[in-house]
Order: sequence, then structure tokens, then C-alpha cells
Amino acid sequence: MSDIDQPVAHPPVTDWVHDFDHTDPQWTEDPFPIWDELRAASPVVHTKRFLGCYLPTTYEAVREIANDTEHFSSRRIIVRDVRPEITSRNAAPPITSDPPEHKPAKQLLLPPFTPDAMKKLEPRVRAICNELIDDFIAEDKVDAAARYTKHIPVRAIAHMLGIPESDSDLFINWIHMILELGIRDESKLLQAVQEMTTYFGGHIEARKNKPTDDLISYLMNARDKNGNPLEDTHVLGSLRLLLIAGIDTTWSAIGSSLWHLAKTPADRERLVAEPGLIPTAVEELLRAYSPVTMAREVVKETTVSGCPVKPGNMVLLSFPAANRDPKMFPDADKVVIDRRENRHAAFGLGIHRCVGSNLARMEMQVALEEWLKRIPDFRLDPAGTVTWSQGTVRGPRQLPFLLGKAM
Repeated sequence: MSDIDQPVAHPPVTDWVHDFDHTDPQWTEDPFPIWDELRAASPVVHTKRFLGCYLPTTYEAVREIANDTEHFSSRRIIVRDVRPEITSRNAAPPITSDPPEHKPAKQLLLPPFTPDAMKKLEPRVRAICNELIDDFIAEDKVDAAARYTKHIPVRAIAHMLGIPESDSDLFINWIHMILELGIRDESKLLQAVQEMTTYFGGHIEARKNKPTDDLISYLMNARDKNGNPLEDTHVLGSLRLLLIAGIDTTWSAIGSSLWHLAKTPADRERLVAEPGLIPTAVEELLRAYSPVTMAREVVKETTVSGCPVKPGNMVLLSFPAANRDPKMFPDADKVVIDRRENRHAAFGLGIHRCVGSNLARMEMQVALEEWLKRIPDFRLDPAGTVTWSQGTVRGPRQLPFLLGKAM
């Protein structure tokens, strides 16, 4: 491994306003007071880390950047220590696409994720939730992240893609390598991308001889705006995107929701008594604990909320920080499970709003419904430790609970 490939060491942050670092352990553990401090200082802050990076701190500044495709490019969507050359091999259309390529690439992916398509998938997701609960319901304690939350979206997306649900540990490992280890260690990211390419390449080859009724065949049969089949690199990029975007985000959101309910008995008891409130609660839990922070690259000089931003820098586009902006949401730092007006940005803003929002909402709703139906009493295990993922997607990675009779 050359010096260039070595993971970069990050000194601890001592001045958040001028030297923020979203991979710092303090941010990972509890980012909310940090966002408040940054928002009080400026609508846009800057760090020299990550080769130069801005962070919009208000809902308005985040919305401005998300809607401005002229000055901000989506070709790089993760803020990292290096900026390798962009090629078709590391692209993941449509999330890494800019106009005019973006729209046709996104429209290809919309049909499999309509509300009607989700209704058809819902029974399988309910079955997955109950199969998982069956495995630990007789126990006094459980790590809900290891045994429940992470498996639901992994198995659901595997079901949609037509790949074995039993390969889920592979997918979880790739996501860890890309979204966490890969921020500082380029070699881990490249290894994961290569392994995914080989894995999906095999599935694409198999379907060339024997088409199937799943998302992989759907993409292979799709046509671009000129009526031509998609290049294999486009299919592979979209498959990588669906696997990564469809898993980590939702397992983080389900985990944060259960974490909140475990430490907030009044909310938990209300949802057990009023299951019809769960869809509204899901929207509030998405706002309060939004898992996803995306990135943009500044490609032309401009100003955002009066602050100058310069090309050559990245932007950490924090939808979670936007969702905690008190100018946009009354009692922004409180979780109000029956909040009626809730124009949160958990699924993004602008042209890149999440393709899989219907899938994520359905999975969250079903995961909470089935859990609360069967495990109405649970709390955090004081003998255990809750740990959170680092970087672009935030959610609990260890979630030790005491169940029912052990409480």
C-alpha cells in the first residue's frame, strides 16, 4: 500500500465552526448540539478538511443548494479525504448524474418503486419482520440492530433484485466498507466496488440466457432515451446504488425509531394504543433522526444565503441538520409523534429526491407495526452500549434492549 492509499488520520475537532469534521466521534455520538452551534454562527460554515468542504446549516441553505444544479454537481456524493477521477465504473446513476442525463436515468427507476408496487411487496416485508422476531422473542434481551433492523431492508431489496436473501451478510459488509471505512481508506472502497461488480456481473450474465421477473432483468430490459439497451456499466451502477441506498438508510431509520421508542415510554405506549398513528409518527421520526447526509461538488462560484462558495470545494448537504432548523419546524429539537405539518427533507430536496421513499416508508411502518404488536414493552439495556455509524448515514449499529419480562 503506498502512502497515498493509507487511511488519513483526523485530529480531534477543537473549533466546530471553522474546522468541522462529520467523522469526528463527537459528531457520530451526538451531532444535534453541534448543528445548533454551527447554525447560530452562520447559514454556511467551512472546513479545510476533506480538501475543503462547506456545510449549509439551515433548511433554506440546504434547499438552495439542492435545487441549484448549475453551481453544484452530484458527480461526487460522499465527502471523503480523496477525490478520485470520475469514471463510468464508479458512477451510480441517477444519484451521481447531473442534468440532462439525470432525468432519463431517474425515470427508468421510478416504476418499480410506485405505491402500488410497494403494496405487492408489503406481505413479504411483514413476513421478514415476523421471521426475525420469532428468532429472539423468547429471549430477555436482544441487540435490535444486529437481529432485526439491519436485516429487514437487506432482505427486502434482495427479494426485489431477485438475488438470494441469504447473501445479506455480504451486502452489509460492502456497505460498511463503502460508507464508513471508505471515507478514510480508498482501498476498502475500491475493494467493495470491485466485489459488488463481480457479484452483480455474474447475475447479469445468468439473466442474459435465462431472464427473470426481478429488478435486475427490469434494468437489463430498460432502454435509454435513444431506445438503446443500457450499457452494462449503467446497469451495474444502478444496482450498486439500489443495494447501498436501499439498505443502510432504512435500517438506520428503523433503528433510530426503535431507539427513540425504547427511551421514550410515553411515545411507545401511545403507538401501541393507537397503531393508526404510526404513519404520522414515521414522518416525525424521519424528520428528527434523518439518516442521510449527501454531498455536492461546487463547480461554479456562487453565494448561498449570502455566503460565498468557491469551486474546488465539496458541500456536505445535511438534510438531518435542515430538519432540526427551528425557523422551519416549531419545537424542532422535540419529537412530536402526532406533528401534523411536516415538510421534512429526510428524502432529500430537488431533482435527486429519493427514488425509494415509498419503499423506505413502507418498511419503517411495517417494521414498527410488527415489533410493537409483538413486543410492546422494551427499553434500552443499561448494561449495554448504543453505538452509531460514522459518516454519511447515521443510525444505531448496536441497539441493546431489554424485552418484556426482563424490564
